[in-house]
Amino acid sequence: MAALALACGTALATPSTQIWIPSPDVKGFKEIHVDIDNYTRFSGKTENGFNPNLYNIGLSAGVLPSENVKLEVGVDFLKSGYQNDAIYGYDRAPFYFNAKLGTPEDAFGVKGLPQFAIGAYNLGTYEKLEKGLSTRQNIVYGLVGKTLPVVGRFSAGGYYGSERALGKGANSGVMASWDRTMSEISDKLWLAVDYMGGNNANGEVSVGGSWAFSKQVSLIVGVVFFNPFYTTSAADPSNGNGGNINPGGKPALTTQLDIAF
Repeated sequence: MAALALACGTALATPSTQIWIPSPDVKGFKEIHVDIDNYTRFSGKTENGFNPNLYNIGLSAGVLPSENVKLEVGVDFLKSGYQNDAIYGYDRAPFYFNAKLGTPEDAFGVKGLPQFAIGAYNLGTYEKLEKGLSTRQNIVYGLVGKTLPVVGRFSAGGYYGSERALGKGANSGVMASWDRTMSEISDKLWLAVDYMGGNNANGEVSVGGSWAFSKQVSLIVGVVFFNPFYTTSAADPSNGNGGNINPGGKPALTTQLDIAF
């Protein structure tokens, strides 16, 4: 999961994710993953003139030879389905970068120690302040995760991003998630719910699940509801209809194919 530009777009430059937000998991040394992600809007009606479908190809790898402290880095190539995107510049700079450092549960032989992760994503390369445009969301975050018997894993934390890209006063928030492998049904089935706060284009609630076809290939299918707790007003940006615009746009169906090497 998971997030394209300013307060009128959605952005996605993904480290290891739940559905939309980063997960506390970090790839191990020499683990290489290719992700092919799609976000298709349930409605084509534009929000603030911008309600794009998103298409992303990401490459990420674990680069630290340690079992207790892991580091992954990645790059994403992101395009939108917005026909005027080339005019506004977002598709002219489709590359985004990410990195994450973390420890697994029970690291260093300490039984009961939760997971910890810190990272950065949506590190964009385009900014034209005179046009009010920026893909440099530069979101930094921290997460703590803990697996509980029967109920599954919970993670929580927060993030802080660029005010120029995300909006003044809307560039921070909480992150939280629940996920669980449904071993009662199949060890191949995994379910998750995640939440990202903040009145910006990334704020959302997601629900979904994945099926592992093999140790190398899995597919996530989910739904992302952008800014479900956002209260619109006449002061919000508008497309000529008097404001009341949700900054994240319409809900989207997501499919995320992960191929591991």
